[in-house]
Amino acid sequence: MKHVEPAAERPADRPQPPPVDHPQLRPAARPDPGSAVRPGPGPAARPDPGRAVRPQQPGPRTTAPTPGPDPTAPADAHAAALAHALLAAERGYPVIPLTRNKLPALRSPHRGHPEVPPCRGECGRLGHGVHDASTDPLTVRRMFAAAPWATGYGLACGRPPHHLIGIDLDTKNGADGLTALRFLAEQHGFPIPPTVTVLTPSGGRHLWLTGPPSPTIANSVGRLAPGIDIRGAGGYLVGPGSLTARGRYALASGAPHRPAPAPDALLALLTAPPPAARRESPYGVPPQPAAALVRFVRASPVGQRNARLYWAACRADESGLGQELAARLTEAARHTGLSTQEARATIASAARRRRGESAT
Repeated sequence: MKHVEPAAERPADRPQPPPVDHPQLRPAARPDPGSAVRPGPGPAARPDPGRAVRPQQPGPRTTAPTPGPDPTAPADAHAAALAHALLAAERGYPVIPLTRNKLPALRSPHRGHPEVPPCRGECGRLGHGVHDASTDPLTVRRMFAAAPWATGYGLACGRPPHHLIGIDLDTKNGADGLTALRFLAEQHGFPIPPTVTVLTPSGGRHLWLTGPPSPTIANSVGRLAPGIDIRGAGGYLVGPGSLTARGRYALASGAPHRPAPAPDALLALLTAPPPAARRESPYGVPPQPAAALVRFVRASPVGQRNARLYWAACRADESGLGQELAARLTEAARHTGLSTQEARATIASAARRRRGESAT
């Protein structure tokens, strides 16, 4: 996905929630964006962070017309991306070259005359996106040689041997994927294991987990919760060491080099069918998530109390339960050590945010 922060005092008869805090889920100082990163374990030497890494292929580098969005990408960024991609491929992660906009760097050979059904690489040519992903070093070099504008690489998810699952925790547009994941972990009773954690230039993070060969984990955006996107079969993750238009992706300091297995309860959420139309609760009976939000706030450790309260208040307001749950959330926050004044101010701030979004 560091040591657990001191938990708030709870009643003696209340069971402790599963551990959800670990070093990769706390705000941490971002590593030097120029430093080399390792996407996995293995005996290979890591690229030298003190100098540019050159591709291991003979002959002078030539400049060719490029269809990519950045034909003037620095040669050093391309060489470093190739070095990191080869290292990832050696660890068993199928890779493809990416542009600075995080898109597959090679155009489809079928553009202008699409195949029906769509070709996924059966033609033997390059340019089929994630379907080109390979662990073969010669194929990887061939793809990067055909895309000299590539400054990053993507790791295909759902492919053997790792069957990688990417948990993309976003922080844009008011979302808080990290807090949302903690809430899901407490609500469904699973720990968030320490795992490979990649910091993104926008302030988010990617958690790498391994899954079973079946059932297939699908891609999704916001399905589990706002701010949580899933990269599964047919998707890819931007690899650490990639340079994009927003900055460089980097392995979190102290993160494990081996992805952890996805907890069974999380896999159950990822493979569950899409939720049916929301049913109305019986009159006078609050929906189950309301109690879960209160428990989530009540279990806030020191350092997360205001953040959890604000997130829970936003979710309650979005569900039309803001006023109904305000008193219960305030009491839960007071249990963690916040004052009544602090709790009410945080809840009011969440309500103002919601009203501001509705007005735009």
